[in-house]
Amino acid sequence: MTEESAGPARSAFVTGASRGLGAAIAKDLAAQGYRVVGTARNPAEDVVDGVSFVACDVTDPESIRSAVARARDLVGTIDIVVTSAGIMHDGPLVSLPQEAVDDVITTNLLGSVNVARETLGDMMMNQWGRLVFVGSVVAMWGSPGQVNYGASKGGLVGAARSLAWELGRFGVTVNVVLPGLIDTGMAANVSAKRHKELMAGTPMRRPGRPEEVTSLVSYLVSEGAGYITGASIPVSGGAGMGL
Repeated sequence: MTEESAGPARSAFVTGASRGLGAAIAKDLAAQGYRVVGTARNPAEDVVDGVSFVACDVTDPESIRSAVARARDLVGTIDIVVTSAGIMHDGPLVSLPQEAVDDVITTNLLGSVNVARETLGDMMMNQWGRLVFVGSVVAMWGSPGQVNYGASKGGLVGAARSLAWELGRFGVTVNVVLPGLIDTGMAANVSAKRHKELMAGTPMRRPGRPEEVTSLVSYLVSEGAGYITGASIPVSGGAGMGL
């Protein structure tokens, strides 16, 4: 923990904490001493060291409200929020079913915005807070077959910038991390052909490791990052640089 901890460790609410980057982020924060509550659709089945779980479907605003209330019962007011719950359903837009478009945007964009809406009151009241959206380099770079995904992650960039203006005077920062291809379960859904294309556009010529994302999130939620807000920061091995 950093020097801001004068009493109990700060609390963190991490969505999508049962797998992939969300699990890595929740585990890393818990290991540092944060009091972490993670969300999952089936929390009884999920175990991440040091993390308490609550049930949450981020596509359902009432489920979000219930999960946040339960998290407050466990850790008190919420200091830090990381939204990592997300899905993919790829394909050319003209052939995607409407459900695939709606589900991705509802989960990735509206889910994150609604989680923010339910939790930011705590941070404003305490005059301190950290909100981190887990986006994607696709938000800035674009990607064939990912119109729905790119739109959902690009929306987080706009939301973060607007929230940075709204919340700066309350001591609350809002930022977006933009991972490239990271070696997680979601990466397994990428075809061999697309994987080769992505690596060709990545100067580091390899997928990222989860800890290379968690280390950035760890910094952004710390006291030391108190003057960074409205930023969208790639963790992509150089893919999409300069965009």
